[in-house]
Amino acid sequence: MPSLTLSTALVLQALARHYPYGFDIIDATGLPSGTVYPILRRLERDGLARGRWEADDVAHREQRPQRRYYALTAAGDSLLADARARYPMLDAMAARTARLRVSRT
Repeated sequence: MPSLTLSTALVLQALARHYPYGFDIIDATGLPSGTVYPILRRLERDGLARGRWEADDVAHREQRPQRRYYALTAAGDSLLADARARYPMLDAMAARTARLRVSRT
């Protein structure tokens, strides 16, 4: 089980809010890639998230690298509930990040 750091909690929250791949999670949380990708690997390794690669032809058609999409498992949902109890500001932080994201577009 990964340690329940604030960074891990933010990634869990982003997954729960349907930010499914790395760059999307980076954008949603403001965390650097060197933080997000190791957390995603640990979550997947520990059965807290499921990952799947998109079809190669989709990425090729859009002229970009393949994306790995993640979703929380039931165990990940449970850890997110623990994270919300431990970090009561988590929902407020996610709402603030969402407002910042909208204002940049």
